[in-house]
Amino acid sequence: MRKIIFIIILTIALISCDKKLKVEKAIEAIPVKIKVERFDKLFFETPPKDLNTLKTAFPYFFPLENDDSVWINKMKDPLWRDLYTEVQKKYANFEPVQKELETLFKHIKYYFPQTKTPKVITVISEMDYNNKVIYADSLVIVSLELYLGKGHKFYQFPNYLKQNFEQKQILPDVVSSFSTRIIPPVSAKNLLGQMIYFGKQLYLKDLLLPEYTESEKMGYSPQQLRWCQENESYMWRYFIENEMLYNDDQKLNNRFINPAPFSKFYLEIDNESPGRVGAWIGWQIVCSYVKNNEVTVAQLLKLDAKEIFEKSKYKPKK
Repeated sequence: MRKIIFIIILTIALISCDKKLKVEKAIEAIPVKIKVERFDKLFFETPPKDLNTLKTAFPYFFPLENDDSVWINKMKDPLWRDLYTEVQKKYANFEPVQKELETLFKHIKYYFPQTKTPKVITVISEMDYNNKVIYADSLVIVSLELYLGKGHKFYQFPNYLKQNFEQKQILPDVVSSFSTRIIPPVSAKNLLGQMIYFGKQLYLKDLLLPEYTESEKMGYSPQQLRWCQENESYMWRYFIENEMLYNDDQKLNNRFINPAPFSKFYLEIDNESPGRVGAWIGWQIVCSYVKNNEVTVAQLLKLDAKEIFEKSKYKPKK
């Protein structure tokens, strides 16, 4: 009997692998060429006398209310120029990232054929960690000053933010920004709605970044991911026993969804936990739903959080 069960499991695994291989071959055949414009270089290497030429080429980076002196001062400012030098050291050759972006957009084209292939523009901005990447239909704007490596001397940020200031996080951040365009906003304002929303976002990373690890998709260290895996059952029981899933208290987002140094169970385990564990569990629920239901990606993204949860047959791993 055990031998028969083993053969069945092995057969299913082989069929699944064959299907994934065919999908990846189809994706590889999709023609995509990403154009990258290094606005960061253009800005700091343009002589002030030629500023108007730059403004004509990139009007969306120059608000009309700002006098030219604002931009000229920035071009000359020693601190900005020092930051520019550091960015150029790290990204003198952007081609490896460009190739990864082309692979990503092949995946996007496969799953979302109507998506335009955007132009990628690299910038040096104001270190706004909430907008490291902005996906704007025909443009993807990447702030390179936020991908210099978590140990960089310029970063005066908490560790939980700095750990994702790595080159490897550029593509996950592109997918996060892209997802806001195709995943409908949360209709239910309860904790479950937030969990499933970010679970959908992370499931998109499974599809669009198949070569990335779970910790890279989540923005966790391997140790943080392992903590979630080892404590999944405990966390789930905590949410259920405290009747949190359908609770509308917006403070729960700060405790379990939003970036934070740790999640707030108000227990001794807090200091060991990573932030955003609610998003991680939402990911497991969405994956369980996909496993147990026939659904297209487009259908999944439109589904109500309550329906996904109730039909997911989710059971935390013990």
